Amino acid sequence: MEKIIELKSIELADMLGVGDQHIKLIESSIPVSISARGGRLSIKGNDDDIQKVDSLFEEMSGTYSSKGALHSNDVSNLIKLIKTNSTNLNGTINKNNIVYKSRKGAVGPRTKGQVSFLENVIKNDIAFGIGPAGTGKTFLSMAFALSSLEENEVDRIILCRPAVEAGENLGFLPGDLKEKVDPYLSPLYDALDALLPKKKLGALIENKNIEIVPLAYMRGRTLDNAFIILDEAQNSTAMQMKMFLTRLGMGSKAIINGDTTQIDLAGNKLSGLIQAKKILQDVGGIGFTYFDDSDIVRHPLVKKIIVAYDENDKKNGD
Repeated sequence: MEKIIELKSIELADMLGVGDQHIKLIESSIPVSISARGGRLSIKGNDDDIQKVDSLFEEMSGTYSSKGALHSNDVSNLIKLIKTNSTNLNGTINKNNIVYKSRKGAVGPRTKGQVSFLENVIKNDIAFGIGPAGTGKTFLSMAFALSSLEENEVDRIILCRPAVEAGENLGFLPGDLKEKVDPYLSPLYDALDALLPKKKLGALIENKNIEIVPLAYMRGRTLDNAFIILDEAQNSTAMQMKMFLTRLGMGSKAIINGDTTQIDLAGNKLSGLIQAKKILQDVGGIGFTYFDDSDIVRHPLVKKIIVAYDENDKKNGD
């Protein structure tokens, strides 16, 4: 089958990319053949794939209109978005919807909430994932970040968490910085260990392609061409959240994950995540995804435990 697309609002050269690199990206990801003549594109392939590419060009045109430019990483992310939208979920990963191939197998969305989350990550430079434990927020975020790093869309990944138990004042603990903060950052190491072979992970950390730091040590930095993930964001203060969000540099993305029912801040301090929900909900370029217990992908008992606690909280008016 063949379909002709006429480009009216964007120059053909901008759509194709330098040396037709955008077209090559599409053809390497979706089994179609694309040729250009004048202001028209010819797409050949089966019906489903042609429909994906047709939708992809609409998204590419929209991205160009909003940003005034269309880069290879934009096209790569939009390809991921189109594949995500074409997936029918049944609790498993569709072969066309793989985010990252880890050492333990393919990683991709398994629930509607996870699909929505990835769509927000792809479409926005800042994405929030809010919901209970076990919904895959951190794991999917890291898988997407590693994919972006390996595809040279970013130069490094920055992972951070608030060190709430030490009041973000880690100086009194013995040892060097790594020894002081590792107990608070161990969940991030656990997730990375599940995704990468130890040798490769060690090399990426040694070369600073991956940095794992407490939130307090983000102050004063401007991070260009980076993928930044803040985990356990409900335990950031309002000031820390603003500090983190303003670290974003050119060519960077940020994901902020947290569970507003598990706030451990002392002294009734306002959670930066709760404040950010109120202030940033309608800001363009920022997306919010709200997970619920239907998105839990851990041991089946985890969902039952969370539901039981939620019901108890409602009974007691908490």
